[in-house]
Amino acid sequence: MTAPSRLLSMAALLAFVVLAGVDTDAARQPDRDAGQNSLAGQLLVAAPDLEDPNFRQTVVYMIRHDEDGAMGLVVNRVLGSGPLDDLLESLGVDARGTAKVDVRVHYGGPVEAGRIFMLHTPDYRSEDTTVVSDLAALTVTPEILGDIAAGKGPRRSLFALGYAGWAPDQLEDELAVGAWVVVEADEALLFDDRTDTKWQRAFDRHGIDL
Repeated sequence: MTAPSRLLSMAALLAFVVLAGVDTDAARQPDRDAGQNSLAGQLLVAAPDLEDPNFRQTVVYMIRHDEDGAMGLVVNRVLGSGPLDDLLESLGVDARGTAKVDVRVHYGGPVEAGRIFMLHTPDYRSEDTTVVSDLAALTVTPEILGDIAAGKGPRRSLFALGYAGWAPDQLEDELAVGAWVVVEADEALLFDDRTDTKWQRAFDRHGIDL
């Protein structure tokens, strides 16, 4: 692991701990009365001709989609990584007994770029966990870090720095012009480490030969 990657991961994790208590509409509970057209729990896959550098060849897991807009997390761009025990020690947390795992920090999107969200399997839940689907949940409070360190965290997880957000009707307009395709999510596309192939795998699921 390079020094820049280690520093990037530490800075991102520090941002998570510092900002975890800040309220944000992005992490609010999904509207359970939303219509059947909600894309929450599905994947947006960037079309090949989408040139916006924030989203070129990205795969976005949708957390929320209702009349107030939409929010999701990019799941196929890694910014850096570092051992969890080193990251905790950098924050002055006793890391003795910490599970020997690496934390990979992902680019979640261009909105609130200093904030970290934890996407994870729904086997882990706290009072602040939002369950999105049978595949994934979202937690934005720092207690999950201690549970991961103690080996009591979710079975699979993804740290994301920032998120993707759309104003009301903005995503619908982008879908109408073909900027995105929608595909079903699965655990591999959300959580496996083969980020360099996620976009192609997701786009192939749509059945279009590039």
